[in-house]
Amino acid sequence: MTDAQKRAILTSEYAIVDGARVPISYHSILRSGDRGANDPNGFRFGQLYDISGSPLLSEDGSPRIANGNDFTSFLEGNDGDLYMVSHFESRPGAVYLTELAQDSETGLLTALRTRPLDLSRFNGGWVHCAGSVTPWGTHLGSEEYEPDAKQWRDDEISDYNASMAQYFGADPSNARSVMNPYDYGYPIEIDVSDYDNVEIAKHYAMGRIALELGYVMPDQKTVYLSDDGTNVGLFRFVADRPGQLDAGSLWVAQWNQKTPYGAGVATLNWVALGWATDGQVRDWINRYTFADIFDEAEPLSEDDKDLGTCPEGYTSINAGHDDGDHQCLALRDVNADGVINYTDEAIASRLETRRWAAMQGGTTEFRKMEGITYSPDHHQLFIAMSEVDRGMLDFARTGKESPYPKYDVGGPNHITLKNGNVCGAVYGLHLDGHHTAFDLFPVITGTPLTVDYGAAAESPEFEGVNKCDLDGIANPDNITYVPGYSTLIIGEDTSSGHQNDMIWAFNTETRELTRIQTTPYGSETTSPYFYPNINGFAYLTSVVQHPYGESDRDQLKNPSDRFGYTGYLVLPAMGEPQRVQ
Repeated sequence: MTDAQKRAILTSEYAIVDGARVPISYHSILRSGDRGANDPNGFRFGQLYDISGSPLLSEDGSPRIANGNDFTSFLEGNDGDLYMVSHFESRPGAVYLTELAQDSETGLLTALRTRPLDLSRFNGGWVHCAGSVTPWGTHLGSEEYEPDAKQWRDDEISDYNASMAQYFGADPSNARSVMNPYDYGYPIEIDVSDYDNVEIAKHYAMGRIALELGYVMPDQKTVYLSDDGTNVGLFRFVADRPGQLDAGSLWVAQWNQKTPYGAGVATLNWVALGWATDGQVRDWINRYTFADIFDEAEPLSEDDKDLGTCPEGYTSINAGHDDGDHQCLALRDVNADGVINYTDEAIASRLETRRWAAMQGGTTEFRKMEGITYSPDHHQLFIAMSEVDRGMLDFARTGKESPYPKYDVGGPNHITLKNGNVCGAVYGLHLDGHHTAFDLFPVITGTPLTVDYGAAAESPEFEGVNKCDLDGIANPDNITYVPGYSTLIIGEDTSSGHQNDMIWAFNTETRELTRIQTTPYGSETTSPYFYPNINGFAYLTSVVQHPYGESDRDQLKNPSDRFGYTGYLVLPAMGEPQRVQ
């Protein structure tokens, strides 16, 4: 409530674990720019480098250090030591490996040394956002907001995408000649043997989207992939072999609406997008461009509420990119020269995954799909939707005059909710015996206080700062689950919804919602993740991204306060000892 509190990282005073009251507090492992305790002259956490390993510089000539700290995993190395793999949500992206020491009495963690992982053989990393830890103990990372390859065809590359040219030592104006958009947008798996030996793989077979994260099911084959942005889809990958994500089949969800009220209820069908291997797709990246894969025509009607009309032979879609983008596309005969024996459909499914999914009848109308987690207690999946708006409505947008066709012209318009909720929702998905989700329903939603956030009328509780009720969630981002305790942990990524982003504990049986952490002005609570038992202690990771960076920039007093925090809360062990997973 006070200015001092709004600048601090605050937590609950205690947690109750198995009936006992346990004091808790936030512990920072590293902030952006820090070095390891045992390596004072070593690498600075979050410093960015180009493809040759030279430091990138800011305009003032200082080293460029990212404050976009994001998902952090705790992993046991093959040497038995404890490591941390950390994302930085930047362009170029960065992934850091940190060796940790664990106090055997308190569970407190210390960063001994840290270093950036070399992603040059993948032409660098891209906007590494959320992630997960696989059942076999590897880090599964992400690349969000994949660059739109159509911009390369039209030579109209956005500043956001062009900034990656710096990684190749080029000016952003030369991005078209130095970078390939098809290099980015895939899951990244990292297996740590020890501090000096790490295996990294990009899993191209899993498709290319604005990947928030992939989450592996207990069968070690099924992976759910969330697609962040506007007019995006929900994807499912099924690997050929357990624990091996280099080959398999890809699917996209199709929403079959059962009720248009609230955040909506639907059953799900799954549309097959074909099979591929990492090696095949890597080859296609080097061979094909957007213009090789699709022909595009101008729509015959943009203003007609009749879902948009395309010339004969072209499919009408509205699938991400450019914040609502009706397109008329036709698949080209990619293999007319007969050079390789792959189907045109397979190439489109992995290089242009969302567009091809829309052309095949998948639902690409979701708005701001974020975190995924799994409850083994109820065999249920949870997915956070930061906003319920735009393509999820019916030719409408929350707080705007209707009709608002931008997000529904083109495509089948599967999702037609009556009202939006810009405070967002967390959905539950029931799974069958093969870990296939067959429905989707709201578990908890935010409460808007203003019309532009989804309230019927402005609430008297709106005080001019927080547009979502402070006793409820606002713009849920990443989520994690505490197995055996029916507890869903919900992090926020909000600005106007709540002035200070929060982390919540939600009991899925009693529906009790408890605020457990708040973060400084302008921060995002990225990627909370729960570990039941690491050498006798449980951990809830909590990363505080870009303080004073998303809102309240004018509140910044000391430039060093901008750096992100990568940290955790420590608790007594809440499960059987196991390899970190």
